[in-house]
Amino acid sequence: MLDLRQHWDRAVAVVGARIGGRTSGSASSTRGTDMTDELSAYVLETWVDEPPAGADLRAATQPLARRGMQIGTDQGRVLHWLVRTLGATRTIEVGVFTGYSTMWTALALPDDGEVIACDVSEEWTSIGRPHWEAAGVADKIDLRLAPAADTLQSLIDDGRAGAFDFAFIDADKSNYDTYYELCLQLVRDGGVIAIDNVLWGGSVVDPMRTDADTEAIRAINAKVGSDDRVDACLLSIGDGVTLATKKP
Repeated sequence: MLDLRQHWDRAVAVVGARIGGRTSGSASSTRGTDMTDELSAYVLETWVDEPPAGADLRAATQPLARRGMQIGTDQGRVLHWLVRTLGATRTIEVGVFTGYSTMWTALALPDDGEVIACDVSEEWTSIGRPHWEAAGVADKIDLRLAPAADTLQSLIDDGRAGAFDFAFIDADKSNYDTYYELCLQLVRDGGVIAIDNVLWGGSVVDPMRTDADTEAIRAINAKVGSDDRVDACLLSIGDGVTLATKKP
């Protein structure tokens, strides 16, 4: 989630970049296609079939001062595809905001699927609830309003380690490392952890940015990139998404 970000509704320009094991050299020899407004519109119209309740939720979120915290339609579609591809039935979301990503994930789950949705804001999550109902996914979403680290630890304490197929981390950046470690316990072998905002509006390569959030993003990028417990890649969709598959 990132304020002042105007490219959330860009199309899916997914450029895979291996985080670990990169060969020597200052930069990749290839770049992704520059997305014009026309090309973005083409991809969105061709590839992103947004449910009506999703469009309504985006509209309901627009008046908020922090509307930039909402993921774009392109990224929502990627999350939906990924959850479906995994055959996921149990997922975790750390950071809900108004629940747009939660809706995309829940729509990908079977009727008996479950999203444990972690947030601390009744105000923001209450905006999403009627739209979850309209989308027919409210019964799949278990919203827990408490510090996410406490909720994740309680799941572990309840014997649910290894019980989840997928986790999406998109919350306060200073706690990304904590969320990653807890989710790594909660997802099964072969399960996937997605981490949002890993490019942080380009600040990760700006030496003048030394604030706590930027440093936390740099730290989690370096950690996941060299973590032999996972197989990871970085997608340049939106503000950057890391995907990490838990190894057996």
